[in-house]
Amino acid sequence: MLKTAHILLVEDDESLAFVIKDNLEKAGYKIALATNGEEGCSVFDPDIHALCILDVMLPKLDGFGCAKNIRNKDGNTPILFLTAKSMKEDVLNGFKHGGDDYITKPFSFQELLYRIEVFLKRSQKELAQPESILSFRNVHFNPQSLTLTINKTEFGLTQKETDLLALFFEHPNKLLKRETILNQIWGDDDYFMGRSLDVFISKLRKYLKEAEGVNILNHHGVGFKMMVAGST
Repeated sequence: MLKTAHILLVEDDESLAFVIKDNLEKAGYKIALATNGEEGCSVFDPDIHALCILDVMLPKLDGFGCAKNIRNKDGNTPILFLTAKSMKEDVLNGFKHGGDDYITKPFSFQELLYRIEVFLKRSQKELAQPESILSFRNVHFNPQSLTLTINKTEFGLTQKETDLLALFFEHPNKLLKRETILNQIWGDDDYFMGRSLDVFISKLRKYLKEAEGVNILNHHGVGFKMMVAGST
């Protein structure tokens, strides 16, 4: 059941933290609240928390550092950043540390709730499905366990990385337009979502640099194509 999920909220603004925590608990979620980045890192438990909500500007350790620490412990738990509108560019740095999405302040509670439910429903759907491993030469991709293995090196992927890679493997050797990718994976195709897509493409290319016959090509201003040798 989605509404019994445990969520870690790391927010130092006392008033905002109270409002978010109170509304999410009324919606049926169980909330663990931390008021600084160091506390958030120590409280996080991958066996308990289904999702993390991190403010970017935190005392002791900022949201990016906290996300990096969480990713060192667990590569799967979705991370959602809270950020001021003027800091959207900085959030791109957060994606490099394992963040999955962000929401800008001020935001409506319904928007936050929607984004949470999207992540949790996706996770529940994947848990309900039997494992399906895609193998190609020295590449083994398991969307259910969020892992990519190349040769004998295993990479733990975030949910967004997994969704993006799965989309490419569903359409090998076919050009996917930027707006198509953004709307399907991010739910929006605005400028900053586009910038975050570029960050994720760069991360996937790093994972795939030793892959045999697999390469992501950039069609400037149009989109991307994953070339998979031998596929049609």
